[in-house]
This record gives sequence, structure tokens and C-alpha cells, in this order.
Amino acid sequence: METIKIKYFSEEIERLGYVAGKSDWIDLRSAEEVVMKAGEFRLIPLGVAMKLPKGYEAHVIPRSSTYKHYGILQTNSCGLIDESYCGDQDQWFFPALAMRDTVIHVNDRICQFRIMRHQPEISFEETEELTGENRGGFGSTGRQ
Repeated sequence: METIKIKYFSEEIERLGYVAGKSDWIDLRSAEEVVMKAGEFRLIPLGVAMKLPKGYEAHVIPRSSTYKHYGILQTNSCGLIDESYCGDQDQWFFPALAMRDTVIHVNDRICQFRIMRHQPEISFEETEELTGENRGGFGSTGRQ
């Protein structure tokens, strides 16, 4: 089991932990009340900074209910935080674009993260032909 050092910037947010039996993603919460108008962009503080283990990165994405509950989109689609972002003031933020007027309260779960090992170093070998099954070249169905 890996151990991650974490600093909390707020006493009001719940401490991080797994939702037992539900997922191996960990929810992150708003560390302050945020009022947004439709079309407004904000960096929502998540109230934590972490020292990730060497060779790891965090992937931060919205929860499946984030848009339904709050009407916000994560502007970078998927946030990537590598182990170099580990200073005492390197608080994590959620870059949000409001699609409708909304209020996000302290401790509301707005996104989630997991840590992953860095991709191994790879090389590319050019070829004239690939021998796998031809699926049509578009998505999982091969249909356009």
C-alpha cells in the first residue's frame, strides 16, 4: 500500500477516504462556497495538497452527477497532477465553467481522483500493415 502525505487547507471539508465497496476513485470536495453565474469560469479550491509518490500522477475528473447537480463542466476535461506539484501551497483546484447559475457549498463532492503510475517509456516502430481485426476505424462500433 502506498502512503501519500496530504495537507488540508480547510477544517470544514471531510477527510479523504474511499467510499466503501463503491469505487476505487476518491471524492474531492469544494473547500469554499462558490456562487457562479452562467458562463462564468472559476478555479474551485479543493482544500488539499499532496505529495504523490515518485513515478505517480493524479487524474482528476468530475463525478458522474456533477453536471446534473451543479451545472458545471471541468474545463480541462481531465486534470493531471504530477508528483512535482507537491509544495506546501500547491492546493488542488477544479477549473469550472458554469452552464447555469449555481451555488456550490463547502464540502459538496464535485470531482474525484485516482493515482496512476506514469506511462513507461515507449518507442514507435513504423509498419506498412497492422494485422489486427479491422473494426471500421470509428469508435467501438465501427459505424460513422
